[in-house]
Amino acid sequence: MKTLIIVNGTMGAGKTTVCRRLAELLPANVFLDGDWCWNMHPFIVTEETKAMVLENIAFLLNQFLACSALEHIIFCWVIHQEEILRDILSRLKLSNCRVLTVSLICSEEALRLRLQKDVEAGLRTEDVIERSVARLECYRDFPSVKLDVSHISPEEAAGKIAAMVREAE
Repeated sequence: MKTLIIVNGTMGAGKTTVCRRLAELLPANVFLDGDWCWNMHPFIVTEETKAMVLENIAFLLNQFLACSALEHIIFCWVIHQEEILRDILSRLKLSNCRVLTVSLICSEEALRLRLQKDVEAGLRTEDVIERSVARLECYRDFPSVKLDVSHISPEEAAGKIAAMVREAE
């Protein structure tokens, strides 16, 4: 049976880094970052582009789910609303597949520190800090396993998720 691991969290929570580390721990896996399906310049949010990114994500995830060489599909994206998760899952062929959804949560202080480092490194713009902090609350009641990454490394977080996957298998 395949496992689809969905990792969500606010911007700067560490989704991409944790999932890269997770990909090093699990056998026969593929990693998809939802941001790769919406890497537009300029970044434009319209009903059309939102529909496009959901179609892109669903297409790729279904291709991975259908591939006999893969056991673990790792997918990360912000997914701050339960409706978005339901929409994505409704598009997937999930027979013979378990789904594990993990929300990376962290303290506001830890989030601000991480994002400020990214701003200083030129990886993000200053305005992302307040937008990301405002979304922290979206994950508190999200239907997922919560993993507080405030004081652990990406490697530790990946190890915890890998243990969850092994426990479910």
